[in-house]
Amino acid sequence: MPHEEKRAWILGICAIASYAVYVVLILGRAGGRPLAEVPYIAPMLGTIGASIAAAIVASILAAMISRDGGKDQRDREIGRFGEYVGHSFVVIGAVAALLLAMAEAPYFWIANAVHLAFTLSAILGSIARIFAYRRGFQPW
Repeated sequence: MPHEEKRAWILGICAIASYAVYVVLILGRAGGRPLAEVPYIAPMLGTIGASIAAAIVASILAAMISRDGGKDQRDREIGRFGEYVGHSFVVIGAVAALLLAMAEAPYFWIANAVHLAFTLSAILGSIARIFAYRRGFQPW
Protein backbone atom coordinates (compact mmCIF):
# COMPACT_ATOMS: atom_id res chain seq x y z
CA MET A 1 0.00 0.00 0.00
CA PRO A 2 1.53 3.36 -1.01
CA HIS A 3 2.23 5.87 1.74
CA GLU A 4 -0.29 8.35 0.30
CA GLU A 5 -3.04 5.73 0.51
CA LYS A 6 -2.10 5.12 4.14
CA ARG A 7 -2.35 8.87 4.75
CA ALA A 8 -5.83 8.88 3.20
CA TRP A 9 -6.91 6.11 5.56
CA ILE A 10 -5.39 7.93 8.54
CA LEU A 11 -7.03 11.26 7.72
CA GLY A 12 -10.43 9.68 7.09
CA ILE A 13 -10.38 7.65 10.30
CA CYS A 14 -9.20 10.62 12.38
CA ALA A 15 -11.96 12.81 10.93
CA ILE A 16 -14.67 10.25 11.64
CA ALA A 17 -13.40 9.53 15.15
CA SER A 18 -13.01 13.17 16.15
CA TYR A 19 -16.45 14.15 14.88
CA ALA A 20 -18.04 11.17 16.64
CA VAL A 21 -16.35 12.19 19.92
CA TYR A 22 -17.51 15.78 19.42
CA VAL A 23 -21.12 14.72 18.85
CA VAL A 24 -21.07 12.45 21.92
CA LEU A 25 -19.63 15.29 24.04
CA ILE A 26 -22.23 17.80 22.85
CA LEU A 27 -25.16 15.43 23.28
CA GLY A 28 -23.86 14.46 26.71
CA ARG A 29 -23.67 18.10 27.77
CA ALA A 30 -27.15 18.91 26.50
CA GLY A 31 -28.93 17.33 29.44
CA GLY A 32 -32.40 18.10 28.09
CA ARG A 33 -31.75 21.71 27.13
CA PRO A 34 -31.71 22.97 23.53
CA LEU A 35 -28.49 22.19 21.66
CA ALA A 36 -27.97 25.85 20.80
CA GLU A 37 -27.46 26.53 24.53
CA VAL A 38 -24.77 23.87 25.00
CA PRO A 39 -21.21 25.19 25.42
CA TYR A 40 -19.59 23.87 22.25
CA ILE A 41 -16.42 25.88 21.64
CA ALA A 42 -14.03 23.97 23.92
CA PRO A 43 -15.17 20.50 22.75
CA MET A 44 -15.03 21.61 19.11
CA LEU A 45 -11.54 23.05 19.38
CA GLY A 46 -10.35 20.13 21.48
CA THR A 47 -11.57 17.46 19.08
CA ILE A 48 -10.27 19.33 16.04
CA GLY A 49 -6.86 19.78 17.67
CA ALA A 50 -6.73 16.15 18.80
CA SER A 51 -7.67 14.99 15.31
CA ILE A 52 -4.91 17.07 13.71
CA ALA A 53 -2.33 15.86 16.24
CA ALA A 54 -3.38 12.22 15.87
CA ALA A 55 -3.23 12.43 12.07
CA ILE A 56 0.24 13.97 12.17
CA VAL A 57 1.60 11.39 14.60
CA ALA A 58 0.01 8.48 12.74
CA SER A 59 1.30 9.77 9.39
CA ILE A 60 4.83 10.08 10.78
CA LEU A 61 4.67 6.57 12.21
CA ALA A 62 3.34 5.18 8.94
CA ALA A 63 6.14 6.92 7.02
CA MET A 64 8.76 5.49 9.39
CA ILE A 65 7.36 1.98 9.02
CA SER A 66 6.65 1.92 5.26
CA ARG A 67 9.90 3.31 3.83
CA ASP A 68 8.46 3.45 0.32
CA GLY A 69 9.51 6.01 -2.26
CA GLY A 70 8.25 9.54 -2.60
CA LYS A 71 5.22 10.74 -4.48
CA ASP A 72 5.05 10.00 -8.17
CA GLN A 73 2.81 11.60 -10.80
CA ARG A 74 -0.05 9.18 -10.11
CA ASP A 75 0.03 10.01 -6.38
CA ARG A 76 -0.12 13.72 -7.15
CA GLU A 77 -3.07 13.28 -9.51
CA ILE A 78 -4.95 11.10 -7.02
CA GLY A 79 -4.26 13.65 -4.29
CA ARG A 80 -5.56 16.44 -6.51
CA PHE A 81 -8.68 14.41 -7.31
CA GLY A 82 -9.34 13.83 -3.60
CA GLU A 83 -8.90 17.55 -2.92
CA TYR A 84 -11.42 18.44 -5.63
CA VAL A 85 -13.99 16.08 -4.14
CA GLY A 86 -13.34 17.39 -0.64
CA HIS A 87 -13.44 21.06 -1.58
CA SER A 88 -16.96 20.72 -2.92
CA PHE A 89 -18.17 20.05 0.62
CA VAL A 90 -16.29 23.05 1.97
CA VAL A 91 -18.21 25.19 -0.51
CA ILE A 92 -21.51 23.56 0.46
CA GLY A 93 -20.73 24.20 4.13
CA ALA A 94 -19.84 27.82 3.46
CA VAL A 95 -23.13 28.35 1.65
CA ALA A 96 -25.01 26.65 4.50
CA ALA A 97 -23.23 28.84 7.08
CA LEU A 98 -23.99 31.93 5.01
CA LEU A 99 -27.67 31.03 4.82
CA LEU A 100 -27.77 30.32 8.55
CA ALA A 101 -26.14 33.70 9.26
CA MET A 102 -28.66 35.45 7.00
CA ALA A 103 -31.45 33.71 8.88
CA GLU A 104 -29.84 34.95 12.12
CA ALA A 105 -29.48 31.41 13.45
CA PRO A 106 -27.61 30.94 16.74
CA TYR A 107 -23.82 30.78 16.49
CA PHE A 108 -23.96 27.12 17.55
CA TRP A 109 -25.65 26.10 14.29
CA ILE A 110 -23.39 28.23 12.11
CA ALA A 111 -20.24 26.86 13.73
CA ASN A 112 -21.53 23.29 13.53
CA ALA A 113 -22.42 23.67 9.85
CA VAL A 114 -18.85 24.74 9.11
CA HIS A 115 -17.42 21.98 11.32
CA LEU A 116 -19.54 19.33 9.62
CA ALA A 117 -18.55 20.65 6.19
CA PHE A 118 -14.85 20.40 6.97
CA THR A 119 -15.33 16.93 8.44
CA LEU A 120 -17.26 15.71 5.40
CA SER A 121 -14.61 17.28 3.18
CA ALA A 122 -11.87 15.29 4.92
CA ILE A 123 -13.87 12.06 4.95
CA LEU A 124 -15.07 12.19 1.35
CA GLY A 125 -11.71 13.40 0.06
CA SER A 126 -10.09 10.42 1.78
CA ILE A 127 -12.70 8.04 0.38
CA ALA A 128 -12.10 9.41 -3.12
CA ARG A 129 -8.35 8.86 -2.76
CA ILE A 130 -8.78 5.34 -1.40
CA PHE A 131 -11.14 4.39 -4.24
CA ALA A 132 -8.71 5.85 -6.76
CA TYR A 133 -5.90 3.71 -5.35
CA ARG A 134 -8.03 0.57 -5.02
CA ARG A 135 -10.15 0.73 -8.17
CA GLY A 136 -7.74 2.52 -10.46
CA PHE A 137 -7.54 6.12 -11.49
CA GLN A 138 -8.15 7.51 -14.94
CA PRO A 139 -7.20 11.21 -15.12
CA TRP A 140 -9.25 13.28 -17.50
